[in-house]
Amino acid sequence: MAKVLTLIMLVVILVSVWDVSRAVLELVTDDLINSNYKTYLKSTLFEIFGLFLTVLIALEIIENITGYLKKHEFQLELVIVTSLVAVARKIVIFDLESADSSNDLIGLSATILALTISYWIVRQVNRRDRGKDRH
Repeated sequence: MAKVLTLIMLVVILVSVWDVSRAVLELVTDDLINSNYKTYLKSTLFEIFGLFLTVLIALEIIENITGYLKKHEFQLELVIVTSLVAVARKIVIFDLESADSSNDLIGLSATILALTISYWIVRQVNRRDRGKDRH
């Protein structure tokens, strides 16, 4: 089942890379020609970063699946890093002008704090366990 998921994710990544490439080319050429520089920076670059981070998240998910296939164990540290990238993507594409943006920012901040603390705890436990294995 995990191998099927890996193959599906590979297809998703290939389609996403194609979509990102096409979108970047389209956005860059269209927006640079038809709009001013300020509008370009405000909308287009953030959209491109969002697309790029989406592909990066898909690659992280593939790494999670292949790590599970190799070791037959759940790699919590990698899952937390993937979650942090997903939240970073959300922040990059975040619309500050939306009606409920302050509550959303507080929620994203709390999520980042919780994931960062979780990552630190898991990393410390993993280091301690690796140190025990060496002795």
